[in-house]
Amino acid sequence: MTLHSWWLFSVAVFLLCAIPGPNMLHVLTRSVHFGVRRTTATMAGCLLALLVALGASAAGLSAALAASPRLFGVLRVAGACYLVFLGIRAWRADAGDAPPQGDGEAAPDPAGTTPFALFRGGFLVAISNPKLLLFAAAFFPQFINPAAAKLPQFSILVATFATIETGWYMVYALGGRKMAAYLERPALKRAFNRVTGGIFIGFGAILLRARA
Repeated sequence: MTLHSWWLFSVAVFLLCAIPGPNMLHVLTRSVHFGVRRTTATMAGCLLALLVALGASAAGLSAALAASPRLFGVLRVAGACYLVFLGIRAWRADAGDAPPQGDGEAAPDPAGTTPFALFRGGFLVAISNPKLLLFAAAFFPQFINPAAAKLPQFSILVATFATIETGWYMVYALGGRKMAAYLERPALKRAFNRVTGGIFIGFGAILLRARA
């Protein structure tokens, strides 16, 4: 892999990560509700899903999806259904949740918003995102030089992707923290939940209608 290829990869990943998608929207909403510090668990879950998907790519995910289009279809439908589920849950969320206080961190919340629950939610959103699966299966391998040692190339590309992705997570998380100050009114909080819920449902509907 040449320096030129690495720069092309970095620019492409930067633009890809900047585009609002399920991962970034999930990080944004978690930050609005729970603050930046607690949202780091969500970011960690998303990053683990990224590593799992790219590791699967290195292990032969591209060949598996090419050999079995039905497999990708199943993954696509499962991911779309999970996004719709998240959208319905966000739409029906209680607008009376306590907003962040003082430094922007939310007060302790009931079961279901523990660090592990936030981590798990981030992982499930990211791993069910067909955009990540397509990237891992079709785009990522294009930057691997088959004539050179693959492990060093793989390590550099994964580290680059993870760094850029984390940077954008922080941008969206800090944006969510800023938004939280404007969402203290229950009516605005309810509207925010409805909008984000509708977007998640829209993502899921688009994926269900897309061809495998």
